[in-house]
Formats: sequence, structure tokens, C-alpha cells
Amino acid sequence: MFDERTLSGELDELRRSHAPSALVFDARGDFETLPPSVVENLLAVTDGVEPLSYDESWLPEDAPETLYRIAGNEFTIGAPGDGGVVWTRQTTPPVVLVKPRLEGSPEGFIDFLIAEALVEIGLGGPEHFLGFFEDDYRELAEAVPLSPADTYQLAAALFTASVGRSTRPIFAGWADELPALHAEWVDAGERLEPGLSGLSGDVALGRTSFSDAAELACSAVKHDIEIPTPFVALDSPAYDRHGAAFAVRWAEKTFEALETE
Repeated sequence: MFDERTLSGELDELRRSHAPSALVFDARGDFETLPPSVVENLLAVTDGVEPLSYDESWLPEDAPETLYRIAGNEFTIGAPGDGGVVWTRQTTPPVVLVKPRLEGSPEGFIDFLIAEALVEIGLGGPEHFLGFFEDDYRELAEAVPLSPADTYQLAAALFTASVGRSTRPIFAGWADELPALHAEWVDAGERLEPGLSGLSGDVALGRTSFSDAAELACSAVKHDIEIPTPFVALDSPAYDRHGAAFAVRWAEKTFEALETE
């Protein structure tokens, strides 16, 4: 199920700097959330596992079933919307999993995604937005007039923006020591820019859902590019200081403004 991926050059250098014990595997099967039966295969390639769980009282009753699985005692890795690379510290040592869906993607782009995962492991932050929001997730759900699935997508985006605030200075600092990875970071940001142009108007006119727009704009926070309103307000030191409470208040004010337009 998992084949260890050999890292070399800049990527290996970055691992030694940020997550020296982490292992990187190519997953043979694609997935959103790995079921416990598959996750147990990691016992064959790691020293042990310590499953995460979250307080189910943080979840509104109509939260997607996936969130209840993640919050419970079931050993799960990954969640819908995580993309082609996921990581976890539930194993010893931590692991990064590269999904088959990335086959055919440029190797440099895959290297950047792996590098990003290694940096996030090293930062020591939460693995999932539930660990970021905690009981503020219920407040977020109450603050926005969105479906449970769209609220999930928005929460994931807001978490991405928060993490991006921490990772961006690290990525920007690669210019001299890790120039190839730095170039991939720059390129990934440039490829986001066309989608960001006119995004605010697309939301106002109903051409793009708010949650889809948030996912795109919040992904851009980790890049040194212009972020459209109202999402630019999240790219603020205040978000670093106040965390989930800031995100909830931003959502309340944003939807209040949208309702008056």
C-alpha cells in the first residue's frame, strides 16, 4: 500500500531542516480519508501510531459524517479537500503520503507539495481544521448561511489561510538556499493569479460560490500575491494573534456585508 519515496537534493535538505525524522511514501491507492483497515498498514512501515480524536461537542448536529469520523476514536488520515499530498504526526515518525492522483504532474510541483507538508510537520500545528477551530467551529456554522458541506469547505479554507500565514515567510526564504523549490513556490502562485482576478465580482454575481472562492483565495495566502476582498482581511497579523476567533468574526462581518449589498 505504501512505497517509500526517495528524496534527494533540495527536498532532502529541507526535510533535514524541518522534519528530519519524517518518512515520505507513495500511496498505491487514491483516497480522501484512509479507512482504518488501510491505515493499519502503516504499522508495517512505522514504529507506532497514536490516533488523534476531537471533542464531538465541537460539531453541529448536521455536520458532515466525515467530520464525525475524524472527531471520533477511529484512526483516520486525510480528509476531503486535502489534495494530492497529506501528512500526519499520528505515526512515529511522522509520514507524508503522496497520492496517485498526482501522476503526470510536473515533478517540481510534486516536490513543492512534499516540501510544504514537511514544513507544516515542522511547525507543529494542528493536522485538521477541527484542531484549529475546536468549539469555535459551532460558532462558525451558526455565523454563516451555508450548507454543512459548504461550511466544511469554508472552515478548511480558513485553516489553510492561517497555516499559509506561517509558511509563506519560510517559502520566501528559500530563494538563496533552495532556489529550485523557491521557483516552484513562485510558479504555483502565478498559476493561481488568473483565477483570483475578478473573483470578488464572480461571488457577488453568483458565478462562483462563496466556499469555492474562499478555497481559492485562502490557498493564495501562502504565496506573495494579491488576494481579493473580502479574503484579503485574513492576511493579517491579527489572524495570527487571535486565530479561530478572528476567522469566525471575519465570517460574521463578511456575510453581514453581503446581505446588505
